[in-house]
Amino acid sequence: MSAAACTAVLKREFPSIDGELLSYVETVLQSSADEFENGEEVYEAVGAILHEVSQDKSEDDVREICNKFLRLLKPTNGSAGEDGDGDGGGGQKKILAAPINLGQMAATQETADDDIQSIWVIQRDDSLKVDSRKLEKAEAKRAQKLEKRQEVKAAAAATAATAPVLQSATASQVISKKDNKMESKGTNRSMDVRIENFDVSFGDKTLLQNADLLLATGRRYGFVGRNGLGKTTLLKMISGKQLQIPSHISILHVEQEVVGDDTLAIDSVLEVDTVRTGLLERERELNQLIAAGSTDPNLSNELSEVYNHLQVIEADKAPARASIILNGLGFTKEMQARATRTFSGGWRMRLALARALFSKPDLLLLDEPTNMLDIKAIIWLENYLQNWPTTLLVVSHDRNFLDTVPTDILYLHSLRIETFKGNYEQFDKTRTERHKAQRREYEAQLAHRNHVQEFIDRFRYNANRAASVQSKIKMLEKLPELKPVEKEIEVTLKFPEVEPLNPPVLTLNEVQFKYGPDKVIFTSVNLSANLDSRICIVGENGAGKTTLLKIVVNLLEPTGGLVQLHRGLRLGYFSQHHVDQLDMSVNCVELLQNAYPGKPIEEYRRVLGSFGVSGDLALQVVASLSGGQKSRVALAKMCMGRPNFLVLDEPTNHLDIETIEALGKAINKYSGGVILVSHDERLIRMICKELWVCGGGTVKSIEGGFDEYRKIVERELEAIAG
Repeated sequence: MSAAACTAVLKREFPSIDGELLSYVETVLQSSADEFENGEEVYEAVGAILHEVSQDKSEDDVREICNKFLRLLKPTNGSAGEDGDGDGGGGQKKILAAPINLGQMAATQETADDDIQSIWVIQRDDSLKVDSRKLEKAEAKRAQKLEKRQEVKAAAAATAATAPVLQSATASQVISKKDNKMESKGTNRSMDVRIENFDVSFGDKTLLQNADLLLATGRRYGFVGRNGLGKTTLLKMISGKQLQIPSHISILHVEQEVVGDDTLAIDSVLEVDTVRTGLLERERELNQLIAAGSTDPNLSNELSEVYNHLQVIEADKAPARASIILNGLGFTKEMQARATRTFSGGWRMRLALARALFSKPDLLLLDEPTNMLDIKAIIWLENYLQNWPTTLLVVSHDRNFLDTVPTDILYLHSLRIETFKGNYEQFDKTRTERHKAQRREYEAQLAHRNHVQEFIDRFRYNANRAASVQSKIKMLEKLPELKPVEKEIEVTLKFPEVEPLNPPVLTLNEVQFKYGPDKVIFTSVNLSANLDSRICIVGENGAGKTTLLKIVVNLLEPTGGLVQLHRGLRLGYFSQHHVDQLDMSVNCVELLQNAYPGKPIEEYRRVLGSFGVSGDLALQVVASLSGGQKSRVALAKMCMGRPNFLVLDEPTNHLDIETIEALGKAINKYSGGVILVSHDERLIRMICKELWVCGGGTVKSIEGGFDEYRKIVERELEAIAG
């Protein structure tokens, strides 16, 4: 009766429970009935499953149901009806006057007394035996559901944290006694940077192990590798002197923007030359003393020395050199005479780059310098750095920049740094050929081992061949360990499938925008786009590229003209500050849950997985991700709304080369429309079908594509240089 009563309670309280789980719970209750001491033990046995199948029951409700099961399974006086409320036929317990040998009773009685029926006396009914297949399936289903609950709990725990606990990077390095001795005596005059046998870790994660880095003076190194492997961390370690470098080598890491104050832009660059600044200050002091009537004869001598020193360092040419650098990075004459506080963060980063180029340190460290530049400034910087006189180490994911600037490529992978001569294109060819050769060598070694092993297996028990077999076994043991060729996992990105829309889906008629009477961005813009459009917008910074995108996505109202959108159009907008606006205190899954609540956790993980954020990475706090990983999370967040038209503003910032390549392929496979602002020449060439150029107060589509635009820019740069 108790088993049937438990089943009735299960079906009534949990109508959505499926057959396998019902059978599993029944089996657990029946087989463990005598072992349960209290309702808590019943809850521990089946409570997790009941929570999974319940729709609206709290933990207290489920615990009460487990107590009801206990009353049904172990009835006491006056209890154990079907719901545990009435007489369930259990009757009163009989108190025996003397011990009874149940085993002997079972052997001598065919039919046991009803008053002393026991599970130990009565043979089990075969119908109560556990079906192992059903039990296995139910266990698997239960384990799967428990795993999902753990993921949700982990996400909730991450959300509960008021602020992410970020780990810091640490480094260790083996320094030779010879180098230490030379450094202490001050006899080391080599301008090469040699860091040998060093480790770098970030929290519990090892980024580099037993690595070596040699930077020869006068060489230009491009530093490449997947996002999150530690390139930026290593640059910070070098600039922060956490890795020992000869003290006489000056290092400058362009990392933070210039602080805004009343200093003029050109003066901000000139003041980096501390020698020149100090000499000019002393010149003013000496002239003031002489003008005040001082008769000290040493003042004139010192002033002559200051003039000579200023002449030697060509101090008079410094303003012109600073102006050329600023102009190349997009600062007009008027902008150069403005206070630094009047510039935005992006322009202050350009100022920081200009100061670094002007100061010419022995070792210049640049981290993604092209991120803040338009195409015109990138082309100028490429040309300028080709004549860089000292050592350069640059992290970049701009394929064209890496083909133009570096003399060598440093490749970070497998916790090591490998050096390749030549630019990125040569590195890519060399790496591909090296992988092929390593693969051939691996297959040849494997075939040789298999051949030797076959001989051993064939003649192992042949007495006549015993000596040969032993020789082969020893030879096999002496062979070096066979390691398969490591190949990086290919990055794949995937945008959602969309339904077609009849053209036109987006039209701009006589659109104009101005921030005031004296600040007109553009006028008379007449352009259109459809779902098969692949439009790239180019132009100098400040020409209105981002403004145009904001008008398209209705974040800005045009001051004139009309923007017409198809009623079925769903726009997905990725802004260049999208990554900075992510909630850094939650994990990736929680981020999507907060933006698009109410969906199954599998949906959030699937969308994140389509942008390469899967496994444990999806449960990592956003603040702990690399810049490229954050960008992929931002793209995933954008795609949760299933847009059929993508508007992307500088999406390649922080992405590695492989991910940019994957982004280009994903855009080409996407069945919706795309308008893209980018400075990445390779990506533009991959996807661009139409080029919109912002400049001169308007936006125009030009024929000839990117090749024609590059020619226009190069002619402008030649005119400036001339």
